Amino acid sequence: MDEKIKEAFFHEVEKEPFAIKFGLKLVDMDDGYSRVEMKFTPDMENLFGMAHGGALFALIDEAFETASNSHGTLAVALNMNITYLSPPSPGSRLIAEAREVHQTSKTSLCEIKVFDDQNRPIASCQALAYRKGTPHPFVKKEKK
Repeated sequence: MDEKIKEAFFHEVEKEPFAIKFGLKLVDMDDGYSRVEMKFTPDMENLFGMAHGGALFALIDEAFETASNSHGTLAVALNMNITYLSPPSPGSRLIAEAREVHQTSKTSLCEIKVFDDQNRPIASCQALAYRKGTPHPFVKKEKK
């Protein structure tokens, strides 16, 4: 993976308001791959005291966003299909790993797995992105 793109993504995720709100941390990134972590806190619970699906979706979406955009051009979500497998324990660290499994010039298909710090499966997702082909606005081009 281009180190300039990787560095830019780590910098942007650190200051992204939504990532800050949910405590999302980009911990690894490579071509077609991303690992994002988050702590499951009490303010992420639903009416029944379990993890709100939206909180888990936030973690999944951040991993998908960074993996599908790892090639240097803008990709946007077209579809996401999530299966919630088991609720995480309160206070657990949640990890989402996104891997691109198929790519064309216009699409990127990713599989995202969410598990907790005890390696228990929490959720699984298949996501499709449209690759726009335009550069990321925050990656600076080198002057010639």
